[in-house]
Amino acid sequence: MSPLSIDYRWLTRFGEIGILWPVAIALTLWMVLIGRSWRLALAWLLPLGVAVFITSVSKIAFLGWGVGIAALDFTGFSGHAMFSAAIYPVMAFALTTGITPVRRRGQTAAIVVAYGFAMVLAYSRVVVNAHSWSEVVSGFALGAAASGCTLWLAGRPPGKPALRWALVGVLGWLALMPSQAAPTHTHDMVADLSIRLAGRDQPYQRADLLSRLPAD
Repeated sequence: MSPLSIDYRWLTRFGEIGILWPVAIALTLWMVLIGRSWRLALAWLLPLGVAVFITSVSKIAFLGWGVGIAALDFTGFSGHAMFSAAIYPVMAFALTTGITPVRRRGQTAAIVVAYGFAMVLAYSRVVVNAHSWSEVVSGFALGAAASGCTLWLAGRPPGKPALRWALVGVLGWLALMPSQAAPTHTHDMVADLSIRLAGRDQPYQRADLLSRLPAD
């Protein structure tokens, strides 16, 4: 591997739910503690909750009942792509709030970089053969819609340096976990739930979906 090549199997771990949920919790605590009551926290949790619900339903529907779009090779929204686009831009917003002096374009640049990072993570899911293009694009769009809604509703809350530095600790978490934490087997858990709900012995596979395409 050349010095400029990317280890996508390592990079894609930055989108795992087991690594990002603690970040989401830290962001929620920050939003509650900065003195904005629950308005900002709700502006964060409601869109995120909707995105998680839609992603989960799409996966359960396919794994349990085979609901998908064969022509698009679509078996459900990519959870990695959704979580990355939903969480990293809001984290960038939080880390750049309350910095003195605050320049709006600096915060905007940080958010744009975060969306760019989320796009790379979404792309990594295709590279490691975990998802199709339709699944990562739709997952990214869903997550971006959630974070975009949060950023639009958030306004410019006052920042507190102590809490900002607490969020910097989140960056340390993200730096260590992809190489140290055990893999998060959420797909297996969702698959197990799906077949239990559907009363099946085995979950549907991508091959089952693609077999519906007309033969050439």
